[in-house]
Amino acid sequence: MLKKVYEREGSICSVTFTIRAEEAGDATSATLVGDFNSWDSKAMPMKRNKKGCFELKTDLSPGREYQFRYLLDGTRWENDWNADKYVPSPYGDIENSVVIV
Repeated sequence: MLKKVYEREGSICSVTFTIRAEEAGDATSATLVGDFNSWDSKAMPMKRNKKGCFELKTDLSPGREYQFRYLLDGTRWENDWNADKYVPSPYGDIENSVVIV
């Protein structure tokens, strides 16, 4: 799930990325991985909240599309069920989630 909040000047968009508890299943860790962090699987660990969801908020520059995926337990890749769109990845028949800001 994606929540976008734009600053008044429009120079920054604060995006909250959320993996719902039912999507995360029995995962004990989650990381946000995308082109905004050079696809670094350790750069943006997500925190689990009291409802069992994983969340992370980050600032992105508006006027762009960002590709991303979630990495659960360091082994399982997942897309965001509510991404703005999906695009083919360079890895076969896998798609990446896209957030448009």
